Amino acid sequence: MPCTSDWMNNPLGVVEEMFGASQNGSGSGWEAKVTEFFKNQLKENEAHTWVPSLNDVPLHYLKPNSLVRFRCLIQDMFDPEFYMGAYETVDPSTKAKVLRCGKYKDVTECGVDLDSANMVTAERQTFYCVPIPGENPWVKDCYASACQATVVPSTSYVPSRQKRSYEEDDDDMDTQPERQRNTHVGPQSASEPQSNGDSKRQETEAPSGQKAPSAPLDLNFPLPGEKGPACLVKVYENVDGFKLNDTLEVYGILSVSPALSALANEKDQCTSLHPDPTESMETVEELRVHSPPASLVPRLHLLHAQRLAHSNPLLPPAGLEDSTASRASTLSEMPSVRAELLAYFTHLLLGDTLAAEYLLLHLISNVYARRDVLPLGKFTLNLSGCPSTAAPAYTERLYRLLQQLVPCSYRLSMTLQNMNQLRLVPRKDYVANRLVSGALQLASNTSLYLDETQLQQGQLDPTGVRNITALGNVISWQKVDYDFNYHQMEFPCNLNVLIASEGRSLLPYLGSAHAAQSSSQLNKFRLYLTVARTLDYSISEEVTKAVEDDFVDMRKDDPQSISAEDLHRLLVVARLLCLSLGQTALSRDAWMRAKHIETLRRSRSEPRRCVNGNEP
Repeated sequence: MPCTSDWMNNPLGVVEEMFGASQNGSGSGWEAKVTEFFKNQLKENEAHTWVPSLNDVPLHYLKPNSLVRFRCLIQDMFDPEFYMGAYETVDPSTKAKVLRCGKYKDVTECGVDLDSANMVTAERQTFYCVPIPGENPWVKDCYASACQATVVPSTSYVPSRQKRSYEEDDDDMDTQPERQRNTHVGPQSASEPQSNGDSKRQETEAPSGQKAPSAPLDLNFPLPGEKGPACLVKVYENVDGFKLNDTLEVYGILSVSPALSALANEKDQCTSLHPDPTESMETVEELRVHSPPASLVPRLHLLHAQRLAHSNPLLPPAGLEDSTASRASTLSEMPSVRAELLAYFTHLLLGDTLAAEYLLLHLISNVYARRDVLPLGKFTLNLSGCPSTAAPAYTERLYRLLQQLVPCSYRLSMTLQNMNQLRLVPRKDYVANRLVSGALQLASNTSLYLDETQLQQGQLDPTGVRNITALGNVISWQKVDYDFNYHQMEFPCNLNVLIASEGRSLLPYLGSAHAAQSSSQLNKFRLYLTVARTLDYSISEEVTKAVEDDFVDMRKDDPQSISAEDLHRLLVVARLLCLSLGQTALSRDAWMRAKHIETLRRSRSEPRRCVNGNEP
């Protein structure tokens, strides 16, 4: 079997070796053996850290047909495509025929015998994948520092204009005005292009001698200001096991052959010459989207995919020994870390311990199940009381500090202009046959920060009304209704929605809230929040009976004092209190604590009675 360098540098060699063995009768079920081989190799001695990542390494540094990985979100699913799974080539001089494997390839060898009886046509699925939207800088830095792969610029793949590294892009960003550098914090203003992709990544490249398309390619990123490559992932097995918006780390064979662009241009010309639908089933727009230049959108032939239950690089994936040890260590420290984080939030919220506790519970909340249309575990939080005169500075500072704690986040300033112009809901483009992304196409457990302090008086147009409705659906039902023109299709989501608004003061006063923390302390907080969110939880029959009895007692004196919705909220708060302490079962103390803090919260939210109109 090939050595480590062979299976990383030449994975197609492994595939062809197993395919050849199957033709000799000694390798039945070779396709399953291929995927099992790479899956096992990646598990050994942290071998996955030696595989270069498309998220961190510029494309021109990667060797074509080598093994690479990509941390991504499935943004769109294209129609299935046919390919030659096996084919015969004929030597022009000797007329000898050789049976070859066409799997994990985009381009076949020369001399294909199209009349061969041994030709096998197979089907594969193509996913359009983008970097995880809203991934915060500390996450990217941790993943990049953990990668042990060493790469040098590839000499076998040289596009007409060699792409700059992402680090150079970052340096260039430092020379731009402050407004442009902060585009990842919120939506672009009306004066900026409303495209959801990074302008740097929309540049068009073509191989030497090829004519570039007239318009730049839209990489269809959900959020404005995003950077990184998009990728067409070719999937061969277990296609039904993937869903739109899944977050994955995929391992596959990199394909960047310039022939892909040449074939796409040839198709484009044929479509232009024969616009009759009976002559060509694909439009120019569809060809452009589904067959973009490989120098901009590389192809990745999937060998192994790992679903990301979370995107915190400090906590290894479940199933590894390091993950078990890390979880055990964090669990033992959870009560003390909780106290430290609570103190940090109290300082951040200017001394308000109740708001600090609710913020902590909010950050570890998670939709853990659904009962009909009701998402269980959602915990949207509204921090009200930000004065309009100082709100923009404070709410932005609050978001910056939260960015240091959560893996993925997005701040949406709810100005009238943004509400009327932004595309929040993805929509289907039937001409290009693709799903056009929207800002609410986010990964699970992304923190969505809605800044209502930017609200202004004015008229919402139909787009603004749809955007407000979409945000309401996310908050109430944790769903986004994608626009398919003739109908809407409901997609569940799992977003932590934090709303900052004016109104009755939840914060006692407004002032400096900067609290510097060491990197080790921040890492401790980050681990704590992720582990608390992923803990299992249960309620014993004994405690369930006690809660039911308590609910009946609370309604005896005043049936209107507590509703079924209030009970559900109490159970959610009690669950989060237990998880925040590292406890996996509801206790009587946690239930009483939940009732206490909910009583305090309701007393703040309820309007105070005015006797003579002179009350403060």
